[in-house]
Amino acid sequence: MDYVIRPLTAEDEPLLWEMLHQGMSAGATEPVSPDMVRQSEFARYVTDWGRPGDSGFVAHDQAGGKPLGAAWFRVPGTESEAVPELAFAVRQEHRRHGIGAALLTYLVKADPQYSSVSIPVAPDNPAVRLYERFGFRVVEHSPKSVLMRRDV
Repeated sequence: MDYVIRPLTAEDEPLLWEMLHQGMSAGATEPVSPDMVRQSEFARYVTDWGRPGDSGFVAHDQAGGKPLGAAWFRVPGTESEAVPELAFAVRQEHRRHGIGAALLTYLVKADPQYSSVSIPVAPDNPAVRLYERFGFRVVEHSPKSVLMRRDV
């Protein structure tokens, strides 16, 4: 499949809500309600997208322009020392085609100033291996997730 990758803009907030839902649904044992992304613990990855420090990329199918996946950084809160968090999703039907790796490559190269980034993922999430290929390592375990960090 031919696709293009472009930077995210403030106008992409609706797309990020959809991608957040896709990411939360990946590997879920039960269906994830689209409304769940609006809960504060998840909404913080998207609400008011485009503020200072927000950075990311989206992959689109070249023929129809359909979004296939997205990867983005967001610095939580207003602390200058805060570790940016990574959010990442690829539509289920387009996984395992290199789109996720391409998005992460763009993101890591575009934002080398971040000395570390973190992402909470479920321990059985297949993306854990992908993150490890990009230098992420597990730094914290909890019953429902692992926290991975990448130090450069």
